[in-house]
Amino acid sequence: MDRILILLLLCAPAFSQTDTQLTQALLNEIRGLRQDLQTTAITIQRVQIVMYRLQAQSTLMSRAAQRLDEARNRCTSAQSEQRMFTTQIQQLEEHLRSAQDPMDRKSTEDRLRNFKSNLENMANEETQCRAREADADAQFRAERARMTELEDQLDKLDKALASIGSTPAQRQ
Repeated sequence: MDRILILLLLCAPAFSQTDTQLTQALLNEIRGLRQDLQTTAITIQRVQIVMYRLQAQSTLMSRAAQRLDEARNRCTSAQSEQRMFTTQIQQLEEHLRSAQDPMDRKSTEDRLRNFKSNLENMANEETQCRAREADADAQFRAERARMTELEDQLDKLDKALASIGSTPAQRQ
């Protein structure tokens, strides 16, 4: 019995030392897990912010694309009308060359003046339209560049999350 008591007294410090080491190891692991959780929470918040920005930027880019399409359609329409007026002017000029009746000549000259005036207005409108189209195109390109920048940020955050996800496995 004395031997058992002596053995217990001799082993007690060893158990105490092992217990302290185990407690210290557990505390270190808990601290590491807490830090990993904080890092992950911060990264997730950043991802959410970038996702919100990406969504807002997507809306801005869609609007810019819509404005660009509308400007292009207006320019195409103005061009078509210009061609139509040009064709009608050519036809009226041909008719004027062969017209014998003074009333018919007068009517054709009046219509010709109106068409030439309309053609000039269409040319001015097309010039303005091309300027609006260039502005819309520049705005669209700027919005697309911002979108690309946000997508790049999201990719970086994704890689950061992937590396955080692989960290605990590396520790084991």
